[in-house]
Amino acid sequence: PEDWPTHGVVEITNLSMRYSNKKNNPLVLKNVNFSVNSCEKIGIAGRTGCGKSSLMVALFQIEKCDPGTCIKIDGIDILTVPLSILRSRIGIIMQESLLFSETLRFNIDPFRNYSDAQIWEVLEVVSLKSAVTNMPGMLDAQIAEGGSNLSHGQRQLICFARAILRKCKVLILDEATASIDNENDERIQALLKERFKDSTILTIAHRLNTIIDCDRILIMSDGSVEEYDAPQALLANPSG
Repeated sequence: PEDWPTHGVVEITNLSMRYSNKKNNPLVLKNVNFSVNSCEKIGIAGRTGCGKSSLMVALFQIEKCDPGTCIKIDGIDILTVPLSILRSRIGIIMQESLLFSETLRFNIDPFRNYSDAQIWEVLEVVSLKSAVTNMPGMLDAQIAEGGSNLSHGQRQLICFARAILRKCKVLILDEATASIDNENDERIQALLKERFKDSTILTIAHRLNTIIDCDRILIMSDGSVEEYDAPQALLANPSG
């Protein structure tokens, strides 16, 4: 459907995946099963190499999953969805901002689907309007390769502006605030609560304080689901 996904319900069943899709490569995800309700905020935690970021790789179909895997969003198996559509309907913000050597307008709206007024509106939402107003060319200001002529906080806020503009129903955050200052971190946390309250969010994090306010936390260990429950329930488990 044109408006898919509308609810953001995620169901992952028997997810197994290995890199390079070669049978002799070890599995990095092993029979992973969990579901996410509409608009639920899920934190994903675990030690380095446990499979957290590999979940993102599977959701975006960057690597093929093993036979028997089923990943559904709003009841539709993503393996049946063309990659260009799948990747345009799910939002992602990573630790390292992805910016192009192009205009600011292109970086926020690369497919020119939105008006200048809408772009200015989201720039105001992410508190970048005054900074952009002072740039030569404003929306037509040239962004250097990798956004090197912007601060790291500004680069992340531009990525959030892109996601807000698209009104992503499913948003994945992969260490999105791990290397920015406290002021911009607080700004982004406020944005998530205000602008993505009706979206399903999967937050991959190393620091527990980043995800302690999530509805549920998924603990990964050696490519498998170790625990999955509300933060209070996990904290109350002495052997967890």
